[in-house]
Amino acid sequence: MVFCQKKTLHYHYLKKNNELNKLIKIRFYPCRLLFRSKALINIKLPLLVLSFFKKNTPVNLKVDVHSHLLPGLDDGSPSVENSIELLQAFESLGYEKVITTPHVIPDQYDNTSEEILSVLESLRKEMRTAGLTIKIEAAAEYYLDEYLIERLDKKEELLTFGNQYLLFETPYVNEPVFIGEAIFKMQSAGYQPVLAHPERYLYLIGKDEKVMQWVEKGLKLQVNLNSLKGYYSKSSKKLAESFIKKGIVSFLGSDCHHIKQLEVLKEVKESRLYAKAFDKCEILNNHL
Repeated sequence: MVFCQKKTLHYHYLKKNNELNKLIKIRFYPCRLLFRSKALINIKLPLLVLSFFKKNTPVNLKVDVHSHLLPGLDDGSPSVENSIELLQAFESLGYEKVITTPHVIPDQYDNTSEEILSVLESLRKEMRTAGLTIKIEAAAEYYLDEYLIERLDKKEELLTFGNQYLLFETPYVNEPVFIGEAIFKMQSAGYQPVLAHPERYLYLIGKDEKVMQWVEKGLKLQVNLNSLKGYYSKSSKKLAESFIKKGIVSFLGSDCHHIKQLEVLKEVKESRLYAKAFDKCEILNNHL
């Protein structure tokens, strides 16, 4: 038999209605466990105490939805060899599939859907030769400008992932005046708009209400995993945490351009905020 020693635990509890803190004492009384018996004697311990030992069990992400792994198409992987190295790192982190999303930015990265899919097939052949088992698919990260609006108006077929999820980004400093219109046009064309790394946009700082309005209209948010460790900036981490607390994050992405970002990712998966994301939000990655 094992006996629990009598102890007293003091802690402060702040009521939700902002009343004064109350000092609460909880006493542990002797309890017994009969190890040699098939029966277990009931032990009555306060649930509040048990919650101190409860830990969130973070989900192991098996699918990544945002990366730049196709060689030579943008500011991500510069070569096939580098792409293979990055994919090996993803595999070692427990990923089973990556959806890579090269930039599509007029006059900077003029990647066409045909070119993206062609480079994808070439990389897949190299992956088989290297003995990689991780799967790779391709969509794109579209830059929101007048040209994208024009393509939506023309009903051009754009690259998506999963259930017609369309990943797009915006300028980092200034809010596009037509972002509301763009979200509507994407939906009208049969797409589900996904805003890439919203926590990094300076124009969204202090604009939680505006983001909530977009989400209520059907916009989904994809937060960068490394933002959860403050990799980009303190403000990005703070905004990412705000979105997570509100339960409005749908996707977590690596936004991987180089190996250093994947090294940081190892720490992210052990962080409190990473676990909180799965506790507060419906993260859709593993459903893809």
